[in-house]
Amino acid sequence: MSKKPVIVFEGIEGSGKSHHILNISKFLKKKNISFIRIREPGGNPNSEKIRKIILDKKSNFNKTTDLLLYLAARSENIQQLKKFYRKKIILIDRFVDSTIAYQHYGFGIDLKLINSINNYLLNNFKIDFTFLNVVNQKNMNNRLRSRKSLNRYDKFSLKFYSNVQKGFLKLASKNRKKYKVIDSNLDIKKNQDQVIQVIKKLI
Repeated sequence: MSKKPVIVFEGIEGSGKSHHILNISKFLKKKNISFIRIREPGGNPNSEKIRKIILDKKSNFNKTTDLLLYLAARSENIQQLKKFYRKKIILIDRFVDSTIAYQHYGFGIDLKLINSINNYLLNNFKIDFTFLNVVNQKNMNNRLRSRKSLNRYDKFSLKFYSNVQKGFLKLASKNRKKYKVIDSNLDIKKNQDQVIQVIKKLI
């Protein structure tokens, strides 16, 4: 594996993925290790514009339009990411697995379509490791309630989030060597230490 890996943080709402990617960013800064961090959707000015449209509570796109908007945001991101590929560590808050988990396992969009467009966009850009954060429904609800504001994707049914999380776990089970499942229902400090230890090995 490259010492400048692409590391992705995945999980449903309230699973702690954004907390961990922020914690790893602080760790790398202390070590003076060069990296870039982006989120999806978002990550650059054009993608952030698309993000606002997707997550706006007033938006009511059909599932295919949603998919294409997410992939449009990724299209804008990937050109930027390829400039740093293997030159810097790349941390991504949501990426390809989120598209599959939400749009296929959540909304039922054809997996071949999703994979076809993703493969076209990514080409030779490879993900080296994924942290999958999982959370139970009670903790997810509690964490969402504590947020100051909720976006459109914070308001789906519990069944939907359950299907999405099961989808994530199916993806992780297919390639266990490149995934670390983090149980976000456990002590956050212990989870932080787990993630840091894996990161040390990766870099």
